[in-house]
Amino acid sequence: MISNLSGNKAGVLLMLMGMAAFAANDTIGKWLIADYGVAQVILLRSAAAALMMAPFMMRGGLIARVRSAPRPGLQALRAICATAEVFCFYLSVSSMPLVDVMAFWMAAPIYVVAISPFLLGEHVGAKTWSAVAVGFAGVLILLAPSLQVSGLGVLFALLGTGAFAAIMILGRSLSQTSDRDLVLFQIAAAGAAGLLLAPFDWQPLKSGSDLVLLFLLGVVATGAHMLVTRALKLADASVVAPLQYSLLVWGALFGFLFFGDIPAAGMMVGAALIVGSGLIVLRRPARTTAEPIPYDSIQRSDHPNPQSKVADATA
Repeated sequence: MISNLSGNKAGVLLMLMGMAAFAANDTIGKWLIADYGVAQVILLRSAAAALMMAPFMMRGGLIARVRSAPRPGLQALRAICATAEVFCFYLSVSSMPLVDVMAFWMAAPIYVVAISPFLLGEHVGAKTWSAVAVGFAGVLILLAPSLQVSGLGVLFALLGTGAFAAIMILGRSLSQTSDRDLVLFQIAAAGAAGLLLAPFDWQPLKSGSDLVLLFLLGVVATGAHMLVTRALKLADASVVAPLQYSLLVWGALFGFLFFGDIPAAGMMVGAALIVGSGLIVLRRPARTTAEPIPYDSIQRSDHPNPQSKVADATA
C-alpha cells in the first residue's frame, strides 16, 4: 500500500507509524521497569538491538569501526551522553506518567536553539527567541504537576533532556559518521553500562512473556528508527517533522490504557506551549555557520528528532 503513495503521503504514514512504535517501545519499557532494574532492562534491550544489527556488525567488526571513526573523542562523548540519556529516561518514567516524560523530551530541541548562538555561533532571530521563551515557560508549567508526582523523576527528566540536547549538538560535529555506526556505538555503550551495573540490581525473570517484552524493546526501537529514517528520505522534512508531536497523543493514550494515568491540566498546558514553540522553531532559517546535518546523526537511542533536519528544509 505504501509503495502506491506519493513521497509526502508515504512519508506521513511512515512517520505516524514510527511515532506509534516509539510510544509502544516506551510503554513496554515503563511496564518492565516496575519489576526489573533499569540497568537490567537496558542490558537486555541492547542485546536484542545488537542481534538486529548483527549482519551490519559482521561487515568490518565493531573494533575496526571504532578505530576508523573520525573524531574518536567526540564519538565517545556522544555515546556516553546517549547512554546517560537512556538511563535517565527509564529512571524518570519509572515514577512519572509516560506522557509527562515525553513532554519534557519534546523540549530538548528548544534547548539546543537557545544554546546554539554560544556554542555553535549560529544566528537566532527575535521570532525564534520568542519561541524559545514560550518553550521554557511550557517547561516551567510542566514542572509544577510533575513535581507533585515525583521530584526525583523530574530531576532525571531534566538531566535526560540535557543529555539529549548534548547528543544533538555533538551530532553536528559528527555528520560524516554513518548513521549505522552512530547507532552501533550507542548500542555498545549502553550495553557496556548495563553489563557493569545490572549485577547490582538483577531480578530473576518472572515469566517467558517478560523475556519476549525485553527482546521487543530492542526490536521495536530499531524498527521505529527505520520507519522515521525512511519517512525523512521519502518526504519533505517540513511535512513530516511536525508529526513527531503525535508521540504525545500516543503517550497519553497508552499511559491511560496501561497505567491509568490521566494527564493533569497543568501538564497539558505546558505540553501545548512546548509543542507550539517547537513548531515555530521548526520554521527557523537555516544555519549559516554549519553544514546541514542528516537526521540519523543526531537521533537518540529511543526517540527521534526530525527537528534538526527541517531547519535546512524550510529555509
